[in-house]
Amino acid sequence: MSSITLSDAAPGKLGVMVCGHGSRDERAVAEFAELAEALKTRLSPYPVAHGYLEFATPIIGDALDWLRGEGVSRILAVPGMLFAAAHAKNDIPALLNAYAGRHPGLSIDYGRELGVDAKMLEAAAARIKKALAEAGDSVPAEETLLLVVGRGASDPDANANVAKVMRMLWEGLGFGWGETAYSGVTFPLVKPALERAARLGFKRIVVFPYFLFTGVLVNRIYAHADEVAERHPEIEFIKAPYLGSHDLVVETFIERVHETLDGDTAMNCALCKYRRPVPGFEAEVGLPQQSHHHHVEGLNAATSHHGHTHDHGHPHRPAYPHAGHPLGPKTLKGHGG
Repeated sequence: MSSITLSDAAPGKLGVMVCGHGSRDERAVAEFAELAEALKTRLSPYPVAHGYLEFATPIIGDALDWLRGEGVSRILAVPGMLFAAAHAKNDIPALLNAYAGRHPGLSIDYGRELGVDAKMLEAAAARIKKALAEAGDSVPAEETLLLVVGRGASDPDANANVAKVMRMLWEGLGFGWGETAYSGVTFPLVKPALERAARLGFKRIVVFPYFLFTGVLVNRIYAHADEVAERHPEIEFIKAPYLGSHDLVVETFIERVHETLDGDTAMNCALCKYRRPVPGFEAEVGLPQQSHHHHVEGLNAATSHHGHTHDHGHPHRPAYPHAGHPLGPKTLKGHGG
């Protein structure tokens, strides 16, 4: 695959920043770093850095410091996230704006999330097809149910995008039925969704985590699939691999970088709960953009290398209005995710 370079006409010395969430899982952190390395190769000779909001290093601020040390005066920053929820809409831009404010002469342009994208759908379909090929063709597609699992957010627009991805894959691959579940925050969580799916009478259930990388949540999804499979031996359960650094995922990141350079970075704000009175979330319209992650920057979730603890005293976001839903977050206490 050939390298892709950015426009030589761009003002200032360009650098690229990939902003990740971070994970307690070392494999997840390593996989994100591998993606960053792939981007470095494709975007050569421009410097590319990556950093995390929480639980891993380098933190975003340190990665930005490195780019400045390379002589970069204009940074194209893209969120390393599938959908735009609080991290992409609030935490990352707040950190970037604060950093730019502390360094006069530095320009940071912020891009958009990966989103519902044809390349991402093609990558997802490839992962599902791979799992089906390894399982064999003993069960036809019309007797197979697809369960797509998203991360889950307190933003209904982001959650709805997971459901749209599921529908596109369900219809595109011709499965008999499709369901959507989430690993946390919202509903339905994985286990109750699987139990419901098991009652629909399909011979095979494909569980596909729509995640970029492995980690605690992906491991939990697979564990719940195994648990429900034990209770339903009459059904074949297939665990499809997550997206990972599929070539088309890398291509989508490259597109987001080029969009950022060209100024074509507008997110879809038609259903953004911070801009429109979405039913159930009306109280969040116009909330200030701020980060809630400075206290967990670095490797330790309780105390970062800057010495902050969880007793940080900043205001939290409004509570998710459906935290008590019987198929949702409250069941996490009983490991029902």
